[in-house]
Amino acid sequence: MKNVLYASLLLGASVLFAGPLQAQQQPASTAATFTNPLLPAGADPWSVYHNGFYYYTHTTGRNITLWKTRSLSQLRTAPSRVVWTPPAAGPNSREIWAPELHRIQSKWYLYYAADAGRNPDHRLFVLENSSADPLEGTWVDKGQITDATNKWAIDGSVFENNGQLYFVWSGWEGDTNGRQDIYLARMQNPWTIAGPRLKVSTPVYSWERNGDLNNPNDVPHVDVNEGPEVLSHNGKLYLIYSASGCWTDTYALGMLTASASADLLQPGSWAKSPTPVFQQNAANKVYAPGHNSFFKSPDGTQDWILYHANDEPGQGCGRFRTPRAQPFTWNTDGSPNFGNPLPITQLIPRPSGEK
Repeated sequence: MKNVLYASLLLGASVLFAGPLQAQQQPASTAATFTNPLLPAGADPWSVYHNGFYYYTHTTGRNITLWKTRSLSQLRTAPSRVVWTPPAAGPNSREIWAPELHRIQSKWYLYYAADAGRNPDHRLFVLENSSADPLEGTWVDKGQITDATNKWAIDGSVFENNGQLYFVWSGWEGDTNGRQDIYLARMQNPWTIAGPRLKVSTPVYSWERNGDLNNPNDVPHVDVNEGPEVLSHNGKLYLIYSASGCWTDTYALGMLTASASADLLQPGSWAKSPTPVFQQNAANKVYAPGHNSFFKSPDGTQDWILYHANDEPGQGCGRFRTPRAQPFTWNTDGSPNFGNPLPITQLIPRPSGEK
């Protein structure tokens, strides 16, 4: 659950990046290394690579801003532009969360969560752009994207497997808060869900169920699975998700595994790992790492994880979260090995092929 606290604290940080196309006034680095964070603030980081450029976005809370760069490690010097501002009122006018940019069938699509100012009304929406460059052209509102249940939903993402497009998201089973599950459904096209949703993950382990709110104006506790992202590798699909409340230091990444040849909407196709695959490291002063995405180095030889985290305990879901990147490897069984989150003081070799 990313509640009102989450959105309101982000508004101050979003001012750093609002406005017309602009680059931070710093010279581009020629060093062979970089250090995290990639930006002074930014939760729910996402990037996509297309025609030699990385397009990056994160939650600002009040709009959708895109960055464009050839070198994701040098994001601080990249130009950015607000490409979409929500309407003044209506179901997608407030609390703009976790945008994702995807290139599908030669068009750009932006998926995001929003409401009208009341968290129980959060739903998912999609924009379309036919321009070659997503920082140019016109973003057309394709409306809400939902299955037949039309329940609370956030953190929408898309992936393709064996020629079929799928939508995956975090949502409520019913109409009241208390637990967030991961749902999956087939898509008819990039803005339409084609059939019923399948619940592929629910919080069952203790490390997924840290979620006391201690807020008299909210529910006392929420169990959380959210931020789903799918990795495909050697005939398997790995659904990486964020577990426990983002307001806790124990926010961490979990993993589901399925065969790429399985019926992904068949119950039992996805197996959950019993332990986190990426979690806080107090020795490295990294807390609540989560809501990740993935990218390849420019030359395609390296795999990288992009995620947000806090520098100190107790910083919660607000403006202290910063986007970070580090390379990861693969285990002998084909599963990803993310290692430990690296300290912000550590020099990291830049992604292979960056110039």
